[in-house]
Amino acid sequence: MTVRPSVEVIELPGADCPIAIVDGFAAAPERWRDQAVGDGYDYRGDFYPGQRKPVDPAYFGDIGQRLGLIMRSVFGCEKSLRVDRALYSLVSTAPDQLSLAQRIPHIDDVAPGSYAMVHYLAHTPFGGTAFYRHLSTGFAQIAAEQHRQYMEALEVDLDANGRPAPGYIAGDTPAFSQIGKVDFVYNRAVIYPGNLLHCSIVSTAVNHPGDPLTGRLTIAGFFHAD
Repeated sequence: MTVRPSVEVIELPGADCPIAIVDGFAAAPERWRDQAVGDGYDYRGDFYPGQRKPVDPAYFGDIGQRLGLIMRSVFGCEKSLRVDRALYSLVSTAPDQLSLAQRIPHIDDVAPGSYAMVHYLAHTPFGGTAFYRHLSTGFAQIAAEQHRQYMEALEVDLDANGRPAPGYIAGDTPAFSQIGKVDFVYNRAVIYPGNLLHCSIVSTAVNHPGDPLTGRLTIAGFFHAD
């Protein structure tokens, strides 16, 4: 039996864009949990606090039609959808080992038409995804022409307030205000523009095993649409 996904669209204060929350996203979520097991994980990029490995391209045969419908109906993308990459993601970095980039909200891309997706695949309700507004600029989204201004303002913030102490972000900070969050629910996906400030919600009160079947397992997807 095919399960029809449930789609909720939310708006964040200060962000000129919708966010799609999709429950029942994949038709075969256990298949992708099973395929997450095994070798191939390593640390990729500056922002994600854990290990990642590529997802089998067949994943998009499962979610592609649903993703396309959501991109058209929620984001108004009618012409094309191009996937850049999709990665299994498993939180595994200790709070005192986080880099500066992992201790503040970040964006994924400034290019027009860039989008990101997080597909939650753990049965344990770990922390989900939080969205932020930068206080001194007022930016919740950062377009290409705003990026330099944002980076300069962030440096001023860090000089004034000091670097954040080692640890995962939890709510508001001296430089950022949390403007929304999406809870971690098994087989839920959250889809949002790639230039939206965000971060993973990682509670230090919860154990985060390095095993894909018991840890905070997600699939992160990055794509362009217009």
